[in-house]
Amino acid sequence: MIRIIYNLLWPLGLLFFLPGYLLKMFRRGGYRQKFGQRVGMYRADVRTRLTKTRSTWLHAVSVGEVTVALKLASALRALEPDLHCLLTTTTTTGFALANKNASSWIEVMYTPLDFWPIMRRAFAVFHPARILLIEAEVWPNLAAEARARRIPIALVNARLSPRSEKRFRLFRFFVAPTFRLLDLVCVQEPADVDRWQRLGVERSRIRYTGSIKYDPVRRDDRVHVQKARVFDLNVSSPDQLVLFGGSTHRGEEEILARVFLKLRQKFPSLRLFIAPRHVERLREIRAQLEALSLHVRLASEARSHRDAKPDCVLLDTTGELQCWYGIATVVFIGKSLMAHGGQNPVEPILAGKPVIFGPHMENFATLAQTLVAKKSAIQVLDVD
Repeated sequence: MIRIIYNLLWPLGLLFFLPGYLLKMFRRGGYRQKFGQRVGMYRADVRTRLTKTRSTWLHAVSVGEVTVALKLASALRALEPDLHCLLTTTTTTGFALANKNASSWIEVMYTPLDFWPIMRRAFAVFHPARILLIEAEVWPNLAAEARARRIPIALVNARLSPRSEKRFRLFRFFVAPTFRLLDLVCVQEPADVDRWQRLGVERSRIRYTGSIKYDPVRRDDRVHVQKARVFDLNVSSPDQLVLFGGSTHRGEEEILARVFLKLRQKFPSLRLFIAPRHVERLREIRAQLEALSLHVRLASEARSHRDAKPDCVLLDTTGELQCWYGIATVVFIGKSLMAHGGQNPVEPILAGKPVIFGPHMENFATLAQTLVAKKSAIQVLDVD
């Protein structure tokens, strides 16, 4: 019954959210590329490739989840040398990262919209042997179609903050039937076991496995190429100090810039590097920083103007953040000053960098508390 209501309301929901979706398409760009895949339309060559073998379908929303999915796919391939994977992602940035880094045995596509006719057609084309959802997204029609076709479906590297649990519990009557369709839920934190159980998942189907993001990554030549590009910006000197803002969100860039200006009075060699979470905001961010009389360059521009040292460099690429952290003296974790739950601090920690984050780290509360307790991070309660 819940699924019937969901599909009846789906077209109305589409009309309601369509203006915002179209605006996002315009701002981010690239949404027209392969748009047919989002509505279950696939080229003949794609259909032929996918029907030749039963693939493992991995669904990852955006950049962070795609990174986890690629790491998981490589681990599975080591166990199953003949493995073929289908990796679907929702955002253009996630698609670009997946397309850039996926091996030849991974087919990269956009995620089909979760409307019953579209999802049913996608399943007929994908013909998956199993489905692995990364971290957070469980869609009703996707899960129901997998159950109807007797395809195992698992949520891996699952995370569920207390805030998200409260929100889900308000609509438990609606989400619990979908969560009960999951054959396996692999959670990052011990506390998540009880949270998922309260949302309807049987205890026997929940496993505490830790976070895949903590697992070491096999380095390859592409990483060294990326490092060469990074250090081509004259920031590899041991005397060069860098305040680095990683995955920042709206409002945080200006705050970082004002902190930077104060710190530079004491440390004249300090430079500011900012990697915004959404690169389509670069023009907006640049205008804000230039209004503070800062000399700002995009990373792509800075490489061709090596004679000039800008006060601030804005990263206009995706998928290279781990390499960029290597130049940092200290890293600020984005999404933590505003009430948005914080970004994952694992990458700068693995790079051996001290981290600072704001009061809002609800998405990674246990990790943040551990880092602060072990004096591996500093949590600030306000801008001052």
